[in-house]
Amino acid sequence: MEILNVSAECFPVAKVGGLADVVGALPKYQKKLGVESKVIMPFYDNDFKKNNKFKVVNTGNLKLGKLRYEYEILRPIIPLDFTILLVDIPGLFDRSDVYSYEDDVERFLAFQLAVLDWLNRKTNKPSVIHCHDHQAGFIPFLMSHGLKYSSLKEIPTVFTIHNAQYQGQFGYDKLKYFPEFDLKKMGLIDWDGSINPLATAIKSSWRVTTVSPGYLEELKANANGLEELINQESEKFSGILNGIDTNVWNPETDEHLVKNYSNKSIK
Repeated sequence: MEILNVSAECFPVAKVGGLADVVGALPKYQKKLGVESKVIMPFYDNDFKKNNKFKVVNTGNLKLGKLRYEYEILRPIIPLDFTILLVDIPGLFDRSDVYSYEDDVERFLAFQLAVLDWLNRKTNKPSVIHCHDHQAGFIPFLMSHGLKYSSLKEIPTVFTIHNAQYQGQFGYDKLKYFPEFDLKKMGLIDWDGSINPLATAIKSSWRVTTVSPGYLEELKANANGLEELINQESEKFSGILNGIDTNVWNPETDEHLVKNYSNKSIK
């Protein structure tokens, strides 16, 4: 069984918040269970890029409306504890920061289209596609309803909500960036009059998880406008408590602490 995690962040490559910690730990613990788990994410111009060397494992091109982009998928020559693939799209991700650019909509749409193009051409496809937060929210929809992604239609999709306050919504003027899809399914991308990738993922994924059972209950009452949708789709939801990678977050060995300690050394 192979699981492909699609995410904007992953520790130790690029980290803004807890999303990176979860995506960076999950594959290692799935591996212990005998599951091959990989991560694919954008290739940012950050310290990880500067401090490592990479080899190209695949190339392709994508259309974002009338815009054309070439992309490469790279892998670190010195491997991590799990397989990580990095999508390099010159002009969009050769920047140091993960978010907060004016063209973030275009950046993460292009990232998702590159992932889909690569998967569509791939002979040995993953058993499950696991998408994380709104930056990967259109993948389940396009796998099911994108006209040129029919080879991906039967692959199960899981979507995890790490933070529902950030939904990535934008106006219909950017619908031009989408590849052709079944127009009868237009309602799946809409929420409250805008295109909303988080809502799209909730509607389109086979299963949806949250980072804890408590967070799932919280979202039913406070999800920045998605409460009704989450309650409507509640049968596909599960709240799974995320743990931490104790090899990384270990106060006995953490180099960032002034003094290391354990539960035995505290009096």
